[in-house]
Formats: sequence, C-alpha cells, structure tokens
Amino acid sequence: MKFSFVLPAAFLAAVTISCNEAPATRQVIFDTADSIGVPYRIPAIASFDDGTLTAVVDYRHCRSDIGFGRVDLRARISPDNGRTWSDEIVVVEGTGQSGAVDCGFGDPAIVRDRDSDEILLLAVCGETVYWKQETNRSNPNRVAMLRSNDKGRTWSAWQEVTEQVYSLFDDCAEGCVQSCFVGSGKIFQSRVIKVGSHYRIYAALCARPGGNRVIYSDDFGQSWKALGGPDAFPARNGDEPKCEELPDGSVILSSRAWGGRIFNIYSYDDIAAGTGSWGKAAFSGADNHGCTAVGNACNGEILIVPARRISDRAKVRLALQSVPLGEGRRNVGIWYREIPEDVIDPEKLASGWSGPYQVSEDDSAYSTMIFQSDGLIGFFYEEHLNADITGYDMVYEPLSVETITGGLYR
Repeated sequence: MKFSFVLPAAFLAAVTISCNEAPATRQVIFDTADSIGVPYRIPAIASFDDGTLTAVVDYRHCRSDIGFGRVDLRARISPDNGRTWSDEIVVVEGTGQSGAVDCGFGDPAIVRDRDSDEILLLAVCGETVYWKQETNRSNPNRVAMLRSNDKGRTWSAWQEVTEQVYSLFDDCAEGCVQSCFVGSGKIFQSRVIKVGSHYRIYAALCARPGGNRVIYSDDFGQSWKALGGPDAFPARNGDEPKCEELPDGSVILSSRAWGGRIFNIYSYDDIAAGTGSWGKAAFSGADNHGCTAVGNACNGEILIVPARRISDRAKVRLALQSVPLGEGRRNVGIWYREIPEDVIDPEKLASGWSGPYQVSEDDSAYSTMIFQSDGLIGFFYEEHLNADITGYDMVYEPLSVETITGGLYR
C-alpha cells in the first residue's frame, strides 16, 4: 500500500485577506474576570476550510482540576477566521454530584474530520483524580466522547468510552494502565493515511504507570487500537502529550517535561495493520538547543505547517512547538525548526530549534494552535492568572509564519 503526502486545501491555498475584511487580532474570548467567579482553563481549537474556528475550554465551577467537583465544557465559534466570535455555547454540563460519572467534564481534546466537518471531542469525566492512588483500573479516570455535526453549535449526548481505551492495555506484559487521560488540546488527524472510513486519528495518553501511550482510530473514534500494541512505551517519563505527523505518515509524540519536551517517532512497517515501532525517546531543552521551557513543565502544542524560506524561496515544512519561556508559567512562546526531507530520528528532532518567538509577557500556561484556512496560525492560550479563583483568561491570537520566525520564513 503506497501513500503520498497530500496536503489539505488550506495548506495549498495562497494566503490572501480581502481588503474589505479587517484581519483578526488578539482577543480574550473567555474572560475569567467576567465569569461570575467561575474560572476558565484548558484551551482546545479546531479549524474548518470555510474559515470557521471552534474553541472549547473548561468552565470550572469547582475552581480546580477535573476530579475535584463540577466542571463544564464551553465553546465559542468564529465564522471568519477569528475576527468575530459567537456567544458561549454549552457543550456539556457536569452535575457536580459526588462520585457520579457525570460529576464533571474537563481537559477537552478535539479534532474535526477533513472529509465530513464532524468534530470529535474526548474529555475526562467523573470525579476521580488522575494522580491519586485510589484512582486505578477498577476505579479509573474516566473518558467521555462527544460529537458535533454542525461545527460545534450543537453537540451529541456524551458517551462513556472508558473501557474501550483502558482495555487496549490490559494484556501489557508490565501490567495494565491504572489511570490515563488524553492530552488536552488537539487530537491529530493524518494528512496521508486513510485505510478505514476516515483519515486516521491519533490521541496521545498521559498514563500511569509507564508514561505516555498513543491510541489511533480509522473510523473517527468508533473504535480504537494501541499504536505499537499494548507493550509500547513511547515516553516512559512523559507527561501531557500531543501527536503530529511526518510527511511519510510517521507519528511524532511531543510530551511535557520539566525544562522542555520529550520527542519520539513511530515508524510504520505496515501502515494498514498499524504495526511498527517507536524510536528512542529524546529530551529537547537548553543543552541541545531544543524547545527550552524555563523553570516549568507545561502542556504545549506541536504543529507542522508549510512555509517558504525567504533566503532562497525554497518550500519547506516547519515544526512549531509552544512552551512557557519565562521562569515558571510565564511568557508563552513558540520554537520552530525545519523538518528535513531525509529521515529524521527522535534525537535529531529534539535538537537544533530556532527562536523562540514570545507571544505573551504575562502569566501564561497551556497553549494549543491550529492551521487556519487563511494560512495563519490560530494560537489559543491561557494568560493572566487570576489566582483568587485559579483560572486564566483564554486568549486567541492569529500569527503568521513570518512573525513567528522573525521574517526568515513565510
């Protein structure tokens, strides 16, 4: 079976903004200060070919992480690549009932299907806490799934898929997964691999014990498989992870770590069967000119976009990785590097990043980003911590490749 690198329409379109359309600007689209004491957290965003953007966040009545009480999911929609936004939409509400599976819903991870424009959303649900010892295989961190067929305006009833996920690892030689959740922000959909009803999607798990795992689906979340099988450990020391893809369909894992990121790459030997192997995980930080996060470990996003090198006008692919750049969770910014045409291994991927471009000059933490139909990068991040109610303003900011790279690429 042969696969070619087929870019979506948004990647191929010329970047043009009509003179009668004001370009989008930085906007606080979920304002914790105006939320009647209920904080927002955890950004996720999807982009559509017609310029629609769908942004989803936690709405934390309990003023803490999922597992500590009621958390809802809220959304806003932009029909015009971030220039204007709808009123808030309730995606799903937690009951706040102690011990209930629907006590809360948080840490959204979303993807839109490029063929049907359907959105799939995975979230943590219930009232179990990932890191507590009493959260285990018989009392797990639970997984909820929701769908939207109208770009996020309305949503299906939530469905619990906890057993679908956990059972993938029950035959692991080192023991089953006791607790896990999907890394918030982006579920990644392949640009090149389609062996079922949909292009393949990947969800990266933060799991204990054993660090990160990756699951994939060829039917847009109706069923799942473990990438590499139940015994695959792509990053044993990894925390909250994300996935991206190299042009040949190989899968990149990018995982939160103190001082930077952990990278690994899954190479297929049979794409249709999903079989292959992970490389050796490599740390990216200050010592190897990598994606340095100063004095913090924080969830960020990896994104590969098409670009043109200004010096010789050569077409290239750029990897972007966001992390907080300041001491602690401050000064969120973006590192970048070219993805070479030849084979790249995890160690090479982890080193030699350029930049960074600093986006925020304030307290700032989790971030995600998406390639928009107008060729800009929709950057969605937490900024300006309100410590009294433990939440952030949720900020959308459109960025050009030229801005991120200081004019070296466009």
